[in-house]
Amino acid sequence: MTYVLQLARDEHFSYSSQVISSLHFMITEYALDAGPGLWRPGPIWIRNDATGSVVYEAPDAEQIPNLIDELVVQLSGDQNVHVLVRAAMAHLNLVMIHPFRDGNGRMARCLQTLVLARDRILEPQFSSIEEYLGANTESYYRILSAVGHGRWNPETDAHPWVRYCLEAHYIQAASVLRRVKESEALWSRLEQLREKYRLPERTISALFDAAINLRIRNSSYRSMLRGYDEGISNQLATGDLRAMVQAGLLQQLGAKRGTHYVAADPLKKIAGEVRSNRKEITAASLFAA
Repeated sequence: MTYVLQLARDEHFSYSSQVISSLHFMITEYALDAGPGLWRPGPIWIRNDATGSVVYEAPDAEQIPNLIDELVVQLSGDQNVHVLVRAAMAHLNLVMIHPFRDGNGRMARCLQTLVLARDRILEPQFSSIEEYLGANTESYYRILSAVGHGRWNPETDAHPWVRYCLEAHYIQAASVLRRVKESEALWSRLEQLREKYRLPERTISALFDAAINLRIRNSSYRSMLRGYDEGISNQLATGDLRAMVQAGLLQQLGAKRGTHYVAADPLKKIAGEVRSNRKEITAASLFAA
């Protein structure tokens, strides 16, 4: 992904089969049996792990160079098509060509991100639907199977796939926005609590992390406050954490090097209240909006 971000800034960039094979090499270089950067030498089938049945048969290996060349032409083509659609089609076509022995899904998602990054959509939450696909693996494979009809069929209607990707982008973006709003509300509530117990301003970061179910250690607390005006020593951090425990906001667990702190009931209650009005984000809410 670091290379993708570099390519996004390259004013002399152009799509090529070499770019695609190079990205695959970076993704799979740790597994030589995946043939990093090399087109697969023979046929390949995708099986359903649950049933063992073949769900997709990729095109013959002999067709791969020409199909990749066609993909490159498409990637370099009509820029009037919305970038989200172009990126979705890049993903679909690469995964259907299935040009590599292994890592085709990861490579297709990487290529989709590259197309978006070239259009200056660089934030991970918006340039990738990886988080959504990871949480919806079954529907991902189901839509690919429905569009592909079990084998290489470039004439089939790709609208269901494009719609699926647009919904994924919407749901992921809406989830990020909801997360931001909830974080703002949580921070505000914790700030009031901090003032009530007259805790130093710097403790708010630890209270927030604990409220979102992260463990706090003396070292991690000092790390998050690195550069703070007063300077955070081990002794000062220990005093802050002890004060938050005494206020009943943190709970101390473990001992010695294993000592860590988690949210006590007041923080858990506030976090629960902030999320209490959360509604499920679905494709239906997109069209309702």
